[in-house]
Amino acid sequence: MSVAPTIRMRNGIFLAPFHPLDEDPTLCIHRDLELIEHLDRLGYEEAWIGEHHSAGYEIIPSPELFIAAAAERTRRIRLGTGVVSLPYHNPLMVANRIIQLDHQTRGRVMFGVGPGLLPSDAFQLGIDPATQRDRMVEAIEVILELFAGRRVTKKTEWFNLSNAICQVRPYSWPHPEICVASSVTPSGGKLAGRHGFGMLCVAATQMGGYDALGINWKVANDVAAENGRKMDPALLRLVGPVHIAETKEEAFANVKFGYHKWADYFRRISPAGQAQTDPNEDPLERGIKDGVIVVGTPDDAIAQIRRLQAKQGEFGAFLQLAHNWANFEATKKSYELWQRHVTPVINNANAGRIDSFNEATGNAEKYMGAAVGAVMQTLQKHAAEEAAKQAKKPAAE
Repeated sequence: MSVAPTIRMRNGIFLAPFHPLDEDPTLCIHRDLELIEHLDRLGYEEAWIGEHHSAGYEIIPSPELFIAAAAERTRRIRLGTGVVSLPYHNPLMVANRIIQLDHQTRGRVMFGVGPGLLPSDAFQLGIDPATQRDRMVEAIEVILELFAGRRVTKKTEWFNLSNAICQVRPYSWPHPEICVASSVTPSGGKLAGRHGFGMLCVAATQMGGYDALGINWKVANDVAAENGRKMDPALLRLVGPVHIAETKEEAFANVKFGYHKWADYFRRISPAGQAQTDPNEDPLERGIKDGVIVVGTPDDAIAQIRRLQAKQGEFGAFLQLAHNWANFEATKKSYELWQRHVTPVINNANAGRIDSFNEATGNAEKYMGAAVGAVMQTLQKHAAEEAAKQAKKPAAE
């Protein structure tokens, strides 16, 4: 019998999203909404939606607008900004939008924050990428004050607040859950440790990001200790790309639909993607071999989670990176297979059933013998009762 986990791992997705340039953007966005509905029906617990403004593939510029629409179509799944790029926005505007979503969703919104990932976004806004992480810290410090109902007067080189206050307080107490993006640099870990935020490790399985996961988690724990806090691993979320089917052959056939388009985009746009480029290797095979991605069966997905747990220890949630490697039907089937076959194993959900099955089948001879004996006794008793009734009847004349 397997050991019960001390943390129940939640399931979710990280929806950047990634849509190739040859598809209609309207249909893509509505398909993303349909996917969130599907995940809600399956029992997924979280969906995080990104903010991007350039490069063509990641076409949601406002995760708040998407969340508002998705919340109306779903019942229980929690919806997070993955993330709001804080240096791009006035902190008062951000605080007010999140508070509004907190009320509209009745507490289902999660507030993911980060400095902004795509340098092309920052350049469009005239922002020096070297300033983004410091600005993220400046912004969240102000937003925390606003969430607490305090007035803020603060002037920086990029925003100016004069006696600012949020006129509506958060629905959630004391505010929606805050989670900070973390990939390679320690800035996310430091911020999480200082304030007790959750961590959203967006490169948990990548070659560089995988090593940085442990380093940044250590940074968060060290900074938390310096501030009299303790990091909660239940608030640690790891992101990784997965596609599964009932057989490996089917999974590999499925991802021919869109994997190489995604890989080409990632290679062109990401330093990590460029670092892994080898013209003599198939990027799909290389990614599987390095443990960066999973394409296979539920057993392969289980093995990936076990590898991450062996490296990191227990963590609160695994978020599958939504990538559109397969067509929509195969994509939905992959998420269903995860919930049917991966989740119960990772969370030991069937331990009681397995124990009961083993106990019943292991003692089947004893139990069936007793059952048959009980049936025979009942039949004998019935026969005796009928015989006694016949004996009491007067002889026929």
